[in-house]
Amino acid sequence: MKQEIQVFDYAKEITQALSKGVLLTTRVQDKVNSMTIGWGTLGVVWGEPIFIVFVREGRFTREQLDASGEFTVNIPYGSYDRKILGYCGAHSGRDTDKIRDLGLTLVDADLVKAPAIRELPLTLECRVLYRQLQDRNAIPEEIREAMYPEDVDSSNPMANRDYHVAYYGKILKAYLL
Repeated sequence: MKQEIQVFDYAKEITQALSKGVLLTTRVQDKVNSMTIGWGTLGVVWGEPIFIVFVREGRFTREQLDASGEFTVNIPYGSYDRKILGYCGAHSGRDTDKIRDLGLTLVDADLVKAPAIRELPLTLECRVLYRQLQDRNAIPEEIREAMYPEDVDSSNPMANRDYHVAYYGKILKAYLL
């Protein structure tokens, strides 16, 4: 049973969860993929409730987002198994079925194809309104050196030379499972 919520009533819980990690979930045809993210922004852009996610250029999730144009954000609320975030942050959906591997319970979303995940019950359904690749020359040098080192290949999950694409997702619906 979904309990619809006003997303900004849960802004504190959402932004606090980001520092520990939340899942960004996509679906293209039958392929569902969840990736742990620790960067995101909840706010208002163009008069719309927006959640901005940042995905590195070389990630499988970027391919999924570009193909589908929609996603869910799955946020821990209450107790949860921390291995979910660790596993989804360390494995690529290109190589494995993370949902199957973790035994996660998918719940059909109401307005997008990407599902909710029962184990992380605070859910945002989002449709991409805008995307933008970061301008590497506009990023301060100390951040570039720390977050985008040129001598680390793109397979490194935390810091690599791939820049991020910002996906501005209009929040279509928010609820607790």
